[in-house]
Amino acid sequence: MTSHPLAPKKPHPITQHGQTRVDNYFWLRERDNPQTMEYLRAEDDYLQEMTGHTLPLQAALFEEMKARIKEDDTSAPEKVDDYYYYTRTEQGKQYPLFCRKHTSLDAPEEILLDQNALAEGRAFCRVGAFVVSPDHSKLAYSLDEDGSEKCVLYVKDLLENRLLEEKIQNTYGDVYDHSGIAWANDNQTIYYVTLDPSQRPDKLYRHRLGDDPASDPLLYHEADEQYFLFVTKSRSRAYILAWSHSYTADEWRILPADQPDADFQVFHPRQRGLEYSLEHHGGYFFVRTNLDAVNFRLMKTPVGATALENWQEVVPHRADTLLEDMQAFENHLVLYERRDGLRQIRLSDADATSRARYVQFPEPVYTYYQAANPEFAVKTLRFHYTSLVTPKSVIDFDMEKDEWRVVKQDEIPSGYDPALFTCERQLATAPDGTRVPISLLYKRGVQRDGSNPTLLHGYGSYGMSVEPAFNASRLSLVERGFVFAIAHIRGGSEMGRAWYEDGKMLNKRNTFTDFIACAEHLIAEKYTCTPKLAIMGRSAGGLLVGAALTMRPDLFGVAVADVPFVDVINTMSDPTIPLTTMEYDQWGNPDNREYFDYMMSYSPYDNLRAADYPHILIGAGLNDPRVAYWEPAKFVAKLRELKTNDSLLVLKTNFDAGHAGASGRYDYLKEVAFEYAFLIDMLQS
Repeated sequence: MTSHPLAPKKPHPITQHGQTRVDNYFWLRERDNPQTMEYLRAEDDYLQEMTGHTLPLQAALFEEMKARIKEDDTSAPEKVDDYYYYTRTEQGKQYPLFCRKHTSLDAPEEILLDQNALAEGRAFCRVGAFVVSPDHSKLAYSLDEDGSEKCVLYVKDLLENRLLEEKIQNTYGDVYDHSGIAWANDNQTIYYVTLDPSQRPDKLYRHRLGDDPASDPLLYHEADEQYFLFVTKSRSRAYILAWSHSYTADEWRILPADQPDADFQVFHPRQRGLEYSLEHHGGYFFVRTNLDAVNFRLMKTPVGATALENWQEVVPHRADTLLEDMQAFENHLVLYERRDGLRQIRLSDADATSRARYVQFPEPVYTYYQAANPEFAVKTLRFHYTSLVTPKSVIDFDMEKDEWRVVKQDEIPSGYDPALFTCERQLATAPDGTRVPISLLYKRGVQRDGSNPTLLHGYGSYGMSVEPAFNASRLSLVERGFVFAIAHIRGGSEMGRAWYEDGKMLNKRNTFTDFIACAEHLIAEKYTCTPKLAIMGRSAGGLLVGAALTMRPDLFGVAVADVPFVDVINTMSDPTIPLTTMEYDQWGNPDNREYFDYMMSYSPYDNLRAADYPHILIGAGLNDPRVAYWEPAKFVAKLRELKTNDSLLVLKTNFDAGHAGASGRYDYLKEVAFEYAFLIDMLQS
């Protein structure tokens, strides 16, 4: 191949609100069209040709990254009743082994699940749900075998080490926290959720071991397409909890876990604008809610009187503090909060008010991640602590003595000295005067002379905050002189709930102008310059990159957008696409002219124009249910048509995976190595 591939133009007129626009690449949605796959393969061939010279660098980066992970490793064991549960990895193997020991860590190991064996013959394998029965005799787990996030549910008898007859298709298994299944306390009854044709979790079933799944009773159908349905179990183990969730409201249903044949009872009916979540404790439920509280407040209500009029405030709303989550223990209550852009942990006695105090963290810029903390009657809180320079540490915090103990810290076998690196916070000024935080990491001694290659990362959607956490692979850039920066832009929740509200719906453009302001700040403060500045984002962060490119193509030297949500109008106008209807409360419904016009003002695919663009790498997943492969493919095709310079534009399609990319740890590192090689090649050439 001597030139890049050009997708054939096939005009497809689309009329909305009296406006007709022509989409020349709409046909790329036709997955079964041989021409679609031919084009994707041609793009991949072009990618290999244009980046082939970086293969030695990719190999070197991969070896560096692999040398920073302890290949034979064991997670910090988590005690549940008389068992210690953990995962471990073995050198050369892609996936973990899920294990446990009985009574003592010196006891013989029992392997519950070997994901490597499950993955044999498959290019992709992800464990979705993973839930052990209350008596520890059985394991319910689910598998996503192609990245589509459609999971098959299995049950394993752990005492006899054999699979039971159960095999339930099309179930929900959370891609992030292994939820999606709940056991009743009889150890025979499972609650699970299935997906509708648009892959929305919408139906809750009860299954008894040994029964034909086809006869499982439907307990609830969430008919409203703007709600997702989930199921879990309270940490007290007393209740099965099913909840319907949209971006503006929640509705919970509760069922005593000792009464599997009982009916679910609505905790409080949904009200648009009323968000709430539950945590059971004794005779009460704690309720985290935004009722008259933009940053949420804590209330409680008796188990037998859950209607709104019975809720009583225990921790009031605070204008400077976002209440993000909570965990109740027998004698303690933990509130997970965010203040001044940093996460906080508030501890108290079980009444939520006595002996209230905060965990003290050792660094000025840091973050933590919650752990499951499956046991209720304990005094120890587990969480994961990290910063841009501190590898992830598992912390056990004694809530009676207020003592901090490091149980395990990720090792860097090839060596790592945090003293060689600097992290700091800067503040950029957005066009409306808002001060936007930027977290920075760079090698000590780097000069601010405007010449440093710099990677600016962002997300800015769904209220999800980008945490200043350690990433061992990132060292391959920073050790080569890169400045790494995180733009904590509106649309996330770094500075509270209002930060999120100011970056969604009819305020969405703030997300993009904040990001551009952060880029301009890095240049003005001489961390970098335009030819040396790269931007990167994934999914909604890919939308961020796409919008920044169309608004300011002159500002950046390189852009990397993974599985980017760039075809905003077409996707949000098609309710058959997964997530669309639920996301009306994030972006707006284009059937409404006001939202249509606003979305048209920033939709990257619709705002591409003839201009010079930076070097661009776009990633896609063929089985992606969240951002369909055709969005990045169409974006590249249209950009090829319009760009006026000879900068490099390549599309990398993962033909065996979905939204999250490769499932194996080594395959994932190879994907990172490819992207980093692209950045280094483009910015340091």
